[in-house]
Amino acid sequence: MTTTLSPARTAPTSDGRTRALLACGVLAGPVFVLTGLVQGLTRAGFDLTRHPASLLSNGSLGFIQITNFLVSGLLTVAAAAGIRRALPGRWGPGLLTVYGVGLLCAGVFRADPQDGFPLGTPAGPPASVSWHGTLHFVCGGLGFAGLVAACFVIGSHLTPGRAWYARITGVLFFLGFAGVASGSTSPAVTLGFWAAVTVAWLWLATTSAHLARR
Repeated sequence: MTTTLSPARTAPTSDGRTRALLACGVLAGPVFVLTGLVQGLTRAGFDLTRHPASLLSNGSLGFIQITNFLVSGLLTVAAAAGIRRALPGRWGPGLLTVYGVGLLCAGVFRADPQDGFPLGTPAGPPASVSWHGTLHFVCGGLGFAGLVAACFVIGSHLTPGRAWYARITGVLFFLGFAGVASGSTSPAVTLGFWAAVTVAWLWLATTSAHLARR
């Protein structure tokens, strides 16, 4: 059942702290997506149709993507705190926090080079997976699961239209991640995951903006 909030049930989002926290949710997506795309289009050997953003943490310029993960993770955790102040219930913001922490861990634990990136790396998957590569995948999977669940839980506290938007976002993101996690190297799967990530960030941005205006 979808719960539509009345003004009496919402937290006071007009105060500066709540608005500032929700503004982080608006910024997180553009920071992550634009930084990733600019790197993907300019770094030698990187192919958007073959490589996920995590591989950008490797090479001499890897610090850019590592910083991108850390900054986006902090912005997401802040956005979760703002949503917690604006909506009833703790599960939704808590699950979104899991996603933010997953991004932070993705910045700390670097993915292994593979499939020709950085330049000089053999084609195909790595011959062996390092401990930090394993933790990167595990933390990413837990964070993605948190984001999918957060879409459904947070959406349940919004109007019917926004609730369906949240659910569709969660389903699309799950399908995108499932395709990549299956090990498929199809360009359609890789590009689909890039698209799913963009859709999820857009949902967080529009939801945060909506709550800030209200």
